[in-house]
Amino acid sequence: MRSIYLTGFMGAGKTSIGHALGEKLGLSVYDTDSLIEEKMDESISDYFAKYGEEDFRRLEGKVLLSLPVTDSVIMTGGGIIKRADNISWMKENGLMVFLYCDMEVVLQRLENDITRPLIQEKNKEEIKALFSERLPLYKKAHITVDTSSLSVNEAAEKVAVAIKSWHSGQH
Repeated sequence: MRSIYLTGFMGAGKTSIGHALGEKLGLSVYDTDSLIEEKMDESISDYFAKYGEEDFRRLEGKVLLSLPVTDSVIMTGGGIIKRADNISWMKENGLMVFLYCDMEVVLQRLENDITRPLIQEKNKEEIKALFSERLPLYKKAHITVDTSSLSVNEAAEKVAVAIKSWHSGQH
């Protein structure tokens, strides 16, 4: 099976759903943000502060290309879609899944999250604008699953069903 790339805005549930999906499908699981933190031996927030977003996105792309293209669930950072070559890679080498989450739910989930550098200094309207800017890029995915009102296990099941449907040609 080709790798499954989970994309979506911060707070959509990529990490939690990715782990549940990997377990459900018996696939290896990779998290690009965790791999970057391990490789650089510092948090994403610290890396952003030192080197900026452009350098982070370059590193993120390198990590993406280093991961298996089969039998894996790969959770990506929310901004990985900002580089067209990353979208092309995911679409050509696997199944790109957009985990959509209603913005009000995202805002609730992120309310006390201090680990996400792109929202540290932003108000709700700026976060909504960032989501709106990225939405057309997320929509390039093969599959979209709305996670807004689903538990982690429900969302993983819905993604698994969508993948099965995609592979059987019912997309």
